[in-house]
Amino acid sequence: MSRSVTPMSDTVSPRSQRFRDSVHNIPTPGTDVHRPKRYEPLVLNIYIVGTIALLMICLGIALEIALRLSGRSNGFPVPEKNVFAFASTQTLTSFFPSLLVIPLAYFWAVADWMLRWYQPYVTLSEGNAPAARSILLDYIALNRLYTLYYSLKHRHWLINVSTLTALSAIFMQPLAASLFQVQQVSYTAAATATSTRSIGLSPTISQLTAFLASAGYADAAVYTNLQDPPFVHGAWSAAPFTAPAGSILNGTLAVNTTAVQTHVNCIKPTSFTTTNLTNSSVVLSATFSPSCNATLSLNPNDGPDQFSVTAASTCAPSYHDQNFQPVFFWYYHLSDNGDALGAAVFCQPSIAVFVVSTTMDLDDGSMGDCIIVEPFQYTNNVTGSPLNSEAYNGVVFDGSNNSYIAARALAINSGIPGAIYRFASQQPDGPQSVFDDPNGFLNATNKVYTQHLSIAAQTIYFLPDNTTISAELTSNIQRLFIETLPAHLLSVLFICIGIACLIIHILHKRSRRNLWLTSPPGSIAAIVSLTSRSGFGELLLPYDDETRMNRKLKGLTFCLDKRTGAIVAEEDFGVIDTSDSTTLLGSKGGYSAMLGVDSPSPLSRTSFKDKVEPENP
Repeated sequence: MSRSVTPMSDTVSPRSQRFRDSVHNIPTPGTDVHRPKRYEPLVLNIYIVGTIALLMICLGIALEIALRLSGRSNGFPVPEKNVFAFASTQTLTSFFPSLLVIPLAYFWAVADWMLRWYQPYVTLSEGNAPAARSILLDYIALNRLYTLYYSLKHRHWLINVSTLTALSAIFMQPLAASLFQVQQVSYTAAATATSTRSIGLSPTISQLTAFLASAGYADAAVYTNLQDPPFVHGAWSAAPFTAPAGSILNGTLAVNTTAVQTHVNCIKPTSFTTTNLTNSSVVLSATFSPSCNATLSLNPNDGPDQFSVTAASTCAPSYHDQNFQPVFFWYYHLSDNGDALGAAVFCQPSIAVFVVSTTMDLDDGSMGDCIIVEPFQYTNNVTGSPLNSEAYNGVVFDGSNNSYIAARALAINSGIPGAIYRFASQQPDGPQSVFDDPNGFLNATNKVYTQHLSIAAQTIYFLPDNTTISAELTSNIQRLFIETLPAHLLSVLFICIGIACLIIHILHKRSRRNLWLTSPPGSIAAIVSLTSRSGFGELLLPYDDETRMNRKLKGLTFCLDKRTGAIVAEEDFGVIDTSDSTTLLGSKGGYSAMLGVDSPSPLSRTSFKDKVEPENP
C-alpha cells in the first residue's frame, strides 16, 4: 500500500491531489528503527477470555446441578443463628450472590468496551474503508442501544453480538439476587436417640404401684379427656427413648424400638339375664361359652349405678394365679322407670413383643402409630420363664397380708370398672344409651381397659437401660432453596454469554491479525502519531463538525499502511457521490458551504487565521 516517493515538501500526495503526505519519509520499523512490541489489552487476551468464558459455562452447569440437588435434598442446611448479626438473612441471600456476579458482568462490559474501541482500527486494517466506517466511527461515544443500531448498519456483526452479550450480562445481578431463598420446611435427617428402657420384668410388680398409677391415669383420662401418655399409643407400649440435645421446632423422632402390644380380648356374652330375687337381691347371669359362665349377686339398695370386676376362675386353667386369670366386668343400672339393667364383658388379656417402627412428637411427647418390623427374637424373663409372654390382668390380684398392697389392689379393682362406667355415663344420653347398645359396654371396656394395661406395661415389662439407637429426626428448620425460574434463566445466561463471548473473541483476535498498534489508541498523542504524516488532516479545520468532516473526506478511502502502520487515505476516483453520506451520529453530509472552507479545493487547507483575518498586502 505504501509507495516509495522521493521526499519533496511541496510535492502533492500520489494518493490524492487534495493533500500532501509524507508517510514515505517514516523510517521502516524493524529495519531502520527498532520495532516496538504490539500493544494488546489484557482483557482481550484470548487465554483470559477463554478462562472466564469457561468459568461462565461451568457456573451455568453447576447451577443446574445445584438446583436439582436443592429439590432432591429439600434445600441446603443453613446455620441456626445468623452468622452476621447486623444483616438479615434476606439481605445475605441477595447481597452475596449479586457480589459474586458483579465481577463477571464488569469483565464482559470492559471486554465489549475494548472491542468497540478497537473496531475503527480493525476496519482500517482491512483497507478500502470510507470515513464513516473508519476514522469517523466512534462506538465509545455512543450508548449501547445506538451501538446496536450502527453496528447493524455498518455490518459490524462482532460488535453487535458483543454489545448484546454485555447488555444481557446486566440481568445477571437481579437474577442472582433472587436466586436463593431461606424457607422453614419439614426436613428429615439421620440422627441418634438414647433408649432408656429394654424388655424385662420389673421386680416391683407385687407392690402394685404401676397398676395403681395406670388406673389413676385411665380414670383421669375419662374425666378430663386426656390423651395417651408418652410412649403409649392405643394398645402399644414402646421402650422410652430420648431425643438428641438441641432446640427442635415441631420435631418428630422416628426410631425402631421394642414395644409390647396388649390385647384385652374382650367379648360380650352369648346370653345375659337380670333376675330380681327380692328387693335387696339382684342376680346377673352371663354365658360366654358352654364352659365359661358366671353370676353376680348385688344389692340394688347400694345404688342405682353399680359396677365391679371379678376373676373368671371358671374360664381359666386351674394353675393360673388370679394375677393372670381372665376377668368379668359387671355393670348394673336402675332406669328411671324402675327397670333393672345389667351388662357383662369377658376379657382375657394377652401380650406380644415386637420390634416396631414408631415416632415421637418432640413437642408433647406423644407417640405415633407403631408398625411391626419383626417379632422380638430374644428370650428373657418376659418372653421366656417365668412370665412366658402371659399378661397380667391388672385388676384382680392375689391376696396380700400387706395392708398397703391390699388397699392398692382394692383401689385398682374398683377404679377401672368405675372409669368404664363413668365413660358410659358421659355419653349424650347417659348410661341408658350404652345399655341399649348391644356393643355399648364392650366398646367402653375395650377403650378404658386397654389404656390401663398399656400404661402399666411401661413399668412392669421394661427395665432401665441406656442404649444408643439409630433414628430419623423430622423437624421444621430453615433450609436454603434455589428458586427454579431465576436458576434456569441465570444458568442459560451464563452458558450463552460464555459461549458467545468465546466465539466473538476468537473471531475478533483473527480480525486483528493485521493490526499492529504499539500503544493504547485512545490518547491524542497516539492518534496524532498515526495520522501526522498522512496529509489528509490538511483538509480539516479545528472547528469542523462531524458533518463537515464527513463531506470533506468524501471520496477518500482509508487504511493502515502495511509498512509503517500509519493511517493513510487514498482518492477513490471512481466515486463521484458516495452513498455512505450518513455519519455515525445520524447527520447528513449536505450543507451550504461558507467562506469556501468546505470546498475540497486547496483553499480548504488554509488556516482559520488566514481565512478569517487575511493579512493586508
